[in-house]
Amino acid sequence: MSQVQMSRSTPPVVPDYAALARELAIFIPPARLIADPLRTLAYGTDASFYRLIPQLVVKVESEHEVRELLSACRRHAAPITFRAAGTSLSGQAVSDSVLMILGDQWTRAVVEREGCAIRLQPGVIGAEANRRLAGYARKIGPDPASIDSAKIGGIAANNSSGMCCGTSDNSYQTLMSMRLVLADGTLIDTGDAASRDAFRASHAALLSGLDALGRQARGNPVLAERIRRKFAIKNTTGYSLNALVDFEDPIDILQHLMIGSEGTLGFIAELVYRTVPEHAFKASALLFFNDIGEACRTVALLKPTPVSAVELMDRASLRAVETKPGMPVQIIGLPDGATALLIEIRAEDQAGLDRHQAEIAAVLAGVETLFPPQFTADPVEFGKLWKVRKGMLPAVGAVRPVGTTVITEDVAFRIEDLAAATLDLQALFVKHRYDDAILFGHALDGNLHFVFTQDFGTAAEVERYAAFMDDVCALVVNTYDGSLKAEHGTGRNMAPFVEMEWGRDAYALMWEIKGLLDPEGLLNPGVILDTNARGHLENLKDLPAADPLVDTCIECGFCERMCPSHELTLSPRQRIVGWREISRLAATGDDPTREHDLRALYDYQGLGTCAACGLCSLACPVGIETGLLTKALRGRKLPLAAKSVGGWTAEHFAGVLSAARAGLGAVDAVSRIIGRPAVAGLAEGARKLSGGRLPHIGPALPRPAPALKYTPPVEGDQIVYIPSCSTRLFGASPDAPEADSLPERMLALMIKAGYSPILPERLGSLCCGQSFETKGMIELADAKSSEMLAALLTASQGGRLLVVMDASACSFRLKRVLSEQLDVLDVVEFLHDHLLPRLTVPEKSKEPVLLHLNCSTRRMGQEDKMIALARACAETVVLPDGVTCCGFAGDKGFFTPELNDHALRKLPAAVPEGCTGGYSSNRTCEIGLSDHSGLPYRSIVYLVDQVSRRR
Repeated sequence: MSQVQMSRSTPPVVPDYAALARELAIFIPPARLIADPLRTLAYGTDASFYRLIPQLVVKVESEHEVRELLSACRRHAAPITFRAAGTSLSGQAVSDSVLMILGDQWTRAVVEREGCAIRLQPGVIGAEANRRLAGYARKIGPDPASIDSAKIGGIAANNSSGMCCGTSDNSYQTLMSMRLVLADGTLIDTGDAASRDAFRASHAALLSGLDALGRQARGNPVLAERIRRKFAIKNTTGYSLNALVDFEDPIDILQHLMIGSEGTLGFIAELVYRTVPEHAFKASALLFFNDIGEACRTVALLKPTPVSAVELMDRASLRAVETKPGMPVQIIGLPDGATALLIEIRAEDQAGLDRHQAEIAAVLAGVETLFPPQFTADPVEFGKLWKVRKGMLPAVGAVRPVGTTVITEDVAFRIEDLAAATLDLQALFVKHRYDDAILFGHALDGNLHFVFTQDFGTAAEVERYAAFMDDVCALVVNTYDGSLKAEHGTGRNMAPFVEMEWGRDAYALMWEIKGLLDPEGLLNPGVILDTNARGHLENLKDLPAADPLVDTCIECGFCERMCPSHELTLSPRQRIVGWREISRLAATGDDPTREHDLRALYDYQGLGTCAACGLCSLACPVGIETGLLTKALRGRKLPLAAKSVGGWTAEHFAGVLSAARAGLGAVDAVSRIIGRPAVAGLAEGARKLSGGRLPHIGPALPRPAPALKYTPPVEGDQIVYIPSCSTRLFGASPDAPEADSLPERMLALMIKAGYSPILPERLGSLCCGQSFETKGMIELADAKSSEMLAALLTASQGGRLLVVMDASACSFRLKRVLSEQLDVLDVVEFLHDHLLPRLTVPEKSKEPVLLHLNCSTRRMGQEDKMIALARACAETVVLPDGVTCCGFAGDKGFFTPELNDHALRKLPAAVPEGCTGGYSSNRTCEIGLSDHSGLPYRSIVYLVDQVSRRR
């Protein structure tokens, strides 16, 4: 028994986490040492069905901090877990001790060798790496379904694969070199000869031990053959023992052992991947078979062909999505037992695609399908077919009973066993009463996922799950010698079964590896190797009812990359986790003190810093908009006095706007005398004295918009234009080259394009209701929308005329609440679809321009039109990386400026040389963007007007 195994059977030392935090504060700022009960709860959640609440969350920004943190944890005997995006499905990214998370300084991505290699830090999102490679027609090999959210650190540490990568293009196979930090704090760069030499000198004993393990594995023909056979199919169960037989240099063995080690052997600080081709020409076909046997026989026939992906879907999985919008009609009414295969082919050019399609069609001619095979290369139709496959997990998550969790298991078999194994798995679903279970997967690799819902609220349900997993493991291992984990990593839920899959000799090798690299057993204990036979049944999380708006959340974390407050306070997933716990405590009365403390923290972290932008819904697999919960909770918390003020404001809206314009005028007048920096400094001092009640005033605070003086021209096509309240309030920014307000410029542009714009009556009192909605005053918001509707119906002659709104946030609200009565065009779609075709652009702007795709533009699906507009007007258009919602969020930029600061922290570095300004389509967003970029941002209307002439 190894030292690590023995240490797990002795009473653990209880670390002094307060002392550890004090020691860490010497080299890590206190703001990056998180110990409050709400955020530790939030970070105790990953995409798995386990929950562990860390004692301390540490955000690191450099290799030096990682090394110092590891040293401090060793001194205090504190276990530590590394976390990237937390999209892990097997419990690898949670801890009840120290949880290390990545800060902003881990996102370097450098393309090398003309795109044939890429150097990546662990904080880079997988899809971002592929965006960097797109110009070279290359991509990284791993292609997990979570690639839009998962980070490279997790992808490599779990050896994640996906639909196309198979066993040939995963992290293990495409790794070229890495920088890694071992448990003892040593840093080695395996791609640097000097670093390798220094490591050989300093860690000769470690390398000698790895060398001996390699010789032992290679020298045992039976064991060596077993290792090769196990990795001939997808396998992430246990450590990457293939490193012992594939390589002889112990440093090569070391770096390949890190792949799939799930943070139990060291920290991957950087890696270099060999990239693979990304073929632009693609085609797909969805095939239906009468039974699973014929489908799996077809998979075996397709294996040697130039097919890129083959996805298998059983009848239950098809039934789960057949009623969803956009599904192929053939799915409805399929016979029981029917099975589908989704096939994709790729090629460098059309001729290659045609050849591949012909070869595969010849194979399919010899199989029996329910409908004739039909390939499509149309991106729209192509997308519909893949929507079938991608909608399966969300379909189960969306209909699961409240209080249950969604479990996704992941196994692999040899292709020749696939049909029988599938039927056996389906029989286990029936035996253990998992009637909602669906089964699908990457059939070309014999990799199956099965998804089901589970209630962990009672001991009987836990035991039912335990019995089911025992049977699954016996089936996979004893009947088929398959993989218990194909691509999701071992994690906590398969750690007790690693020896069962691998056998005594291979399992002993794994403990030896752990003992060599982590002799004190502090790195992610309980993951991959665990002597606790019931470890997979402990620390199970339930998902209690919180609110119907978010109860379908499966806590996958896909939303987090979209959220402007993520890592300032909470992400959408973390807000839901926090509110679930508060709701549970309120319902049970278990711990009133804890409930009080969580509520107090949630007021700021959950509600105060939520932009309620709704971008999370675009990434959420079940379509949850966490901002709706935020607005609902804000409304419930509003005191009577605040509601009264809101009602008075709505009733006297024109007067309130006039008063606000007067205030802006006063600030502008003082600024002209003492300068804007002085005004900003005085305002910030007053804000601090007021406890944050006074607004933040930045250098780009606009001048007041002048009152509109406008007479419609006699000639031109009539159109209704609604200047939003923000554009009627805020005029030009002080450093903008234009002095006119947006309504003035918009009217002039419309007239230039041959329109005769009409303004609604009583414009000064009109508001779409957005400003009231964000504060939770939903009834007032709807009342203002109704006023707006009445005015617009009159102005548009009952909807006969086009109606245009000049702020995307307001357009989006009007589209949502008035869609059945009136169609309101957003300024972006109006400019793109109606106005630009009436104009000519003699010469594009030579200066590069920054473009901000605000959250409302994204949610309306207008991103492509806004980009097309900008590119029609400027030769160079820059979309800054790492900027989603700007975080200004109506008035949050004035009263919670730290949200705006955090959301735009990456903007300054993205400003290109020679750029003199940026464009968007929300006036308040443009204020914050101007403040943080140092350049004037204004509506894209100005850019269109600047370069266009009347046709």
